[in-house]
This record gives sequence, structure tokens and C-alpha cells, in this order.
Amino acid sequence: MKPLDIKPAQGTLLISEPFLKDYYFRRSVILLAEHDETGSFGLIVNKPVEIKLNEIIIDFPHFEADIYIGGPVRTDSLFVLHTLGNKIEKSSKIMNGLYWGGDIDMIKSMIEDKRITKNDIRFYIGYSGWEAKQLEREMDENSWVVAKAKSNKVLFESPESMWKNMLKSMGEEYAMWVNYPLDPIMN
Repeated sequence: MKPLDIKPAQGTLLISEPFLKDYYFRRSVILLAEHDETGSFGLIVNKPVEIKLNEIIIDFPHFEADIYIGGPVRTDSLFVLHTLGNKIEKSSKIMNGLYWGGDIDMIKSMIEDKRITKNDIRFYIGYSGWEAKQLEREMDENSWVVAKAKSNKVLFESPESMWKNMLKSMGEEYAMWVNYPLDPIMN
């Protein structure tokens, strides 16, 4: 199936076109955790920030985890992706092996008891959201390409190379995008 034949759905990836200028979405890869007729919810999975979780969350147990920008909505809130499934109550399944959300007090307790490693979970500030039909309009404007997600790629691929690697894996037409300059005027 060619990438353009894939429709947005829970568990798919949105890959931004190379000239999208928005601060949050420039060269981003977004995992859609929810998508239905009421709208879409996702997390940018390739934008780590230079601070650690414990530097911005005061009452969190010590945990050497990176934190990522999830998107421009509710940037005062923490969101999580993890591989722990039903071990964390109130988690929502995105696909086999990958979940989002869950009971934050349970997550804290599991961290304190060393039952979670940084390979099991990722933390995000904010999320990416679209109201009903908004994402479809952006798709019509060619702002995004949709790709299938593999749970092991979402959490374990290097975020710095994820955008490029995803495009290269989608064929020659998209592989050319990785060579486009960030600012075409500077070319």
C-alpha cells in the first residue's frame, strides 16, 4: 500500500511535509493515539527537549527520563506513551505493545519501586489535537503524509533521525524530501 493510500487512524503516524513552518510541527512525526469523527489526538514523537523530567515536575520521583514536546495543546500537562499495557490502570491501547495515559500515581509508584525503566515509557508536555474534519482539511492541503506505525519504532528509533528515516522508508518520492532545505529561500 502506498503511503497516500493510508488514511489517518489510531496507531498511524502523521509525517509533516518538509516546508511546514509551524514551530511544533516542522519536520515532525506524530503518533495518532485517537482518531474518529469527533477529532484526533496525538503526540509528536520526535522532538525531545533539553531538560529532564525531574527538572520540570517537582513532585515526581527521581527518574532519568527524557521529556518530549507532544504538541501545542495543554502544554501545562504531562502525557505518556508506554509499553506496559494493563500494568498501568486506566491506560488506553493504541496498538499491540503501545499504550498511552494511565494512572499517574501508579506510574510514580512503579518508578519508585523500579518496575519501570526509561525504555518502557516516554513523557510528553502537551499534545497535538484536531477538531472534527480539521485533520482531513490539512491532509487535503498536503501538510501531512500518513504512514503505518510499528510500536518498536515509535519508542526506540532515534528521534533526531525519525522524520528522515520514515520518509526514506516510504519510497523515492518521499525520500527526496529529506534533502529539502529547512528554509527554501536559503537554498
